[in-house]
Amino acid sequence: MALEIIESCVNCRACAPLCPNRAIVAAQPHFLIDADRCTECLGDFALPQCAEICPIEGAIVNEIGEPLNPAGSLTGIPPACWASVKAEIAAR
Repeated sequence: MALEIIESCVNCRACAPLCPNRAIVAAQPHFLIDADRCTECLGDFALPQCAEICPIEGAIVNEIGEPLNPAGSLTGIPPACWASVKAEIAAR
């Protein structure tokens, strides 16, 4: 049981200081989570702290690849609506 930081991570460093197990390590091209140390914050917090602070939607996924902060969760903008707005902006 471990979380994973994927390629959309921008190395902002917000998550690393919050990890109670020091499972998050700086790496290139993006931060990584040491699976041997990650407990998903069980026993320490109700929710994984890395995902709670991460400003990039979808950058942290669970063991089956589901994002803990999926698209639209931080902005409140549904993905379909955002795609439509981006297309409209691009057309200008």
